[in-house]
Amino acid sequence: MSLLVVGSIALDDVETPKAKVEGALGGSNTFISIAASYFTKPIHMVGVVGEDFPKEHIDLFNKYDINLEGLQIIKGGKTFRWGGVYLENFIDRDTNYTDLNVFENFNPVIPESQKKSKVVLLGNIDPVLQLNVLEQIENPELVICDTMNLWINIRNQELKEVINKIDVLIINDSEAKMLADENNLIKAAKMILKTGPKYLIIKKGEHGAMLFHNEDIFSAPAFPIEELHDPTGAGDTFAGGFAGYLLKTGDITYENMKTAVVYGSVLASFSVEQFSTGGIEDLTEGKINERFEAFKKMAQF
Repeated sequence: MSLLVVGSIALDDVETPKAKVEGALGGSNTFISIAASYFTKPIHMVGVVGEDFPKEHIDLFNKYDINLEGLQIIKGGKTFRWGGVYLENFIDRDTNYTDLNVFENFNPVIPESQKKSKVVLLGNIDPVLQLNVLEQIENPELVICDTMNLWINIRNQELKEVINKIDVLIINDSEAKMLADENNLIKAAKMILKTGPKYLIIKKGEHGAMLFHNEDIFSAPAFPIEELHDPTGAGDTFAGGFAGYLLKTGDITYENMKTAVVYGSVLASFSVEQFSTGGIEDLTEGKINERFEAFKKMAQF
């Protein structure tokens, strides 16, 4: 099966209590695609960048066998840029600026050869664009979607339309409560499942992730990290690892999704150890599985 990823590609200025970087490679599509590439290839990337997008980043995408046929490079345009500062807890952050640039008028066009992709992962973009993508795809076996509080607030109706058409929704705990208008997380999850998706994953940052399906609940802890440097992209890395493992095994059952959640958490744990994509570059199957086994041992009792 093939994986189609639609999402943002950005250049980030990030400051954390550890250090500061400027013009670092970021965006949901970036983290998702690289993480997923450790399990399945090729990854089909659909996104947009400006003419200022560094060639070294294009080379990095090629290194991980990411198909760039759907990547739009706007001549004379500037790439989406985001700048922010993380506070001491590495959770709360202040946004300095958001310059959408070419991303403001992004119109995702799915190449003809990719319209039959079996697994589609919709990164955190405007639900209007997510609906646009779904209209172009022919009978996917699994559609995974990420979203955020911004879209819950300003595109609520469109987001509900998306959620009704997908199989797996990935959001964090505060977004789940906001989406369901319910402060109890378990009640919120059950309410969201009634609106369309077969599966719901709620990310809880340093407290792990939960997978919901019908009346079943699976809870996985987060892998303990001693050296946290940059949480940017951790959630997208999780989604990429999750989707990639499902593709590798060809098994999209609830039982296999439990393992996929753990692999997603493993990839995310690498991501936060360095700035930008540094933590998920040049990983090996052995290194990933070693951490998976450590994770497994930690969670058993």
